[in-house]
Amino acid sequence: MKITSNEVIHFVGIGGIGMSGLAQIMHNMGFIVQGSDLSQSKNIDRLRKFGIKIFIGHKKKNIKKVTMLVISSAIKKNNVEYLLAKKKKIPIHKRGKMLANIISLKKNIVISGSHGKTTTTSLISNILFAAKLDPTIINGGIINFLKNSAKLGKSDWCVVESDESDGSFLKIPVTYSVVTNIDKEHLDFYKKLAVLQKYFQLFVEKTPSLGKSIICKDDYNNKLLIKNLKINNYLTYGFDKNSNFQINNVRKKINNSSFNIKLNLVGKIKKNLKNLQIPLLGNHNIKNATAAVAVALSLGIKINIIKNALKNFEGVQRRFNKIFSYKKIDFYDDYAHHPTEIHSLLDGIRSVHRSRKIISVFQPHRFSRVRLLKKEFAKAFKLCDEVVLCPVYPAGEKINKYFDYHSFGKLIVKKSNVTVAILKSENDLLNYFKKNLFDNELVVCMGAGSISSWIKSISKKL
Repeated sequence: MKITSNEVIHFVGIGGIGMSGLAQIMHNMGFIVQGSDLSQSKNIDRLRKFGIKIFIGHKKKNIKKVTMLVISSAIKKNNVEYLLAKKKKIPIHKRGKMLANIISLKKNIVISGSHGKTTTTSLISNILFAAKLDPTIINGGIINFLKNSAKLGKSDWCVVESDESDGSFLKIPVTYSVVTNIDKEHLDFYKKLAVLQKYFQLFVEKTPSLGKSIICKDDYNNKLLIKNLKINNYLTYGFDKNSNFQINNVRKKINNSSFNIKLNLVGKIKKNLKNLQIPLLGNHNIKNATAAVAVALSLGIKINIIKNALKNFEGVQRRFNKIFSYKKIDFYDDYAHHPTEIHSLLDGIRSVHRSRKIISVFQPHRFSRVRLLKKEFAKAFKLCDEVVLCPVYPAGEKINKYFDYHSFGKLIVKKSNVTVAILKSENDLLNYFKKNLFDNELVVCMGAGSISSWIKSISKKL
């Protein structure tokens, strides 16, 4: 679907994973796209290779010839480009609304939830590619087999990861949807969990009669969601015995997980799908894969294609990726930045590394998140042996000079029964590794900020 347009569309904050993916799709469709961001990044490099014009820094002159502005939820209202566009009456659209406009003519599989969206989106995309359906993909992470977060496909199908941070996911047209879970996230926008739950209800109830919503029944808030739904065209999945796609007979190894799925579908013969395998660890990833199976079967994709696609899944960047090894010590990188994600990650690691020393290098993301979920964070590290606490990554928030790291560290010690070391910089972390690692430890660096670049930089210095 090629577009001929004289619009010059400027993305403010184009380096974000969601913004860069949408910008790439619109560029490939034929729109004139440009954008700005505060700093250089891999996403910026990737966009430049496509021929998209990028400005480093937000300046008034960047939007001199612009006819439309796209902003992410992270852009502040005092941004100079935003203010000038508003003054000049240039149309301004949030990313979620623009995304909805772009995919409105597609049959959309929309993945929502507080955790697991990126992996689930990637698994579904992998299966649709294996089935030669050539979908358009807009994901929240780099899919390894694509080496990209987005792709413009030739078919009518689109697989898209939703963004619940500002409520704009309600604008996305849905054919099939997935709800992985509902957790205390983005309460800066929703204020209360009950409001977030209501938004998810509205999202699911948008599902058309010829579509389906696939909902994880293991999640407490999802169970409440199901009770309140005014529609019945949904299916459930999970370990719960009353699920339509019930996970059982799980086998875990160091490099993969195997499981069966018992099908319990109205009007169909009950049967067991045996020996599904994914190169991923943890019950959370088994559930993500089961959601992908449920979507694929609903689309009529054959089980042998689904099995092969799952088995050969190449993964997603920043989802328990091994970065390097040093003196039999393995270093991994993961995006986990919420207590639920941290617990699930460590549970998956501990299930196959029962006697190995596990060290969690944790960079908290946003002071507001730590303040809201301090008790939950303190209990999230029970399945590791040691926590290395790094400075909070502010992510646009004002740095809190009075944040008490020692008090937070003591709370982790008390609630998770682990030792805690508190560091101030990347160089401190390098020195800590040199002095405190000996043999066969597993180090997992987690957070949504700069910790990923830290560990890659350190890999060259050890």
